[in-house]
Amino acid sequence: MNLKQISVFLENRKGSLSSPLKVLADAGVGICTLTMADTSDFGVLRLIVEEWQKAVELLKKNGFAAVVNDVTVIEVENVPGGLLRITDLLTKLDLNVEYMYAGVAGDSGKAMLVFRFENAEEAVAKLAQCKECRILGEKEFFAK
Repeated sequence: MNLKQISVFLENRKGSLSSPLKVLADAGVGICTLTMADTSDFGVLRLIVEEWQKAVELLKKNGFAAVVNDVTVIEVENVPGGLLRITDLLTKLDLNVEYMYAGVAGDSGKAMLVFRFENAEEAVAKLAQCKECRILGEKEFFAK
């Protein structure tokens, strides 16, 4: 039930974010969610797209360093304490989070939490046993 996330490594300079976005836009690849992190020397653009194989191929063909990782998306009520409820659950399940970011899940008004776990398979196996959370697979995540 993991989704594929693309990480694109960019120089930390003005305008570098537009280039990979233009490559994807020109090819008609829509971005569902993204986050950007930086260090002093480079940035990491992380994004989820439905056509991830096509996107990676296009990015690499255009000279970008891009890698694919598994991430787990959990749907949660968009209310105060919603994220806390999930982080408490992760602590209880002894799951280590490498990083996470959030967005809103379509018209549902619910939040979606994108997690990169130290061990993605273990995380999904443990989370699948819990009634307290709903993991979004590709079908649910990309539902129109």
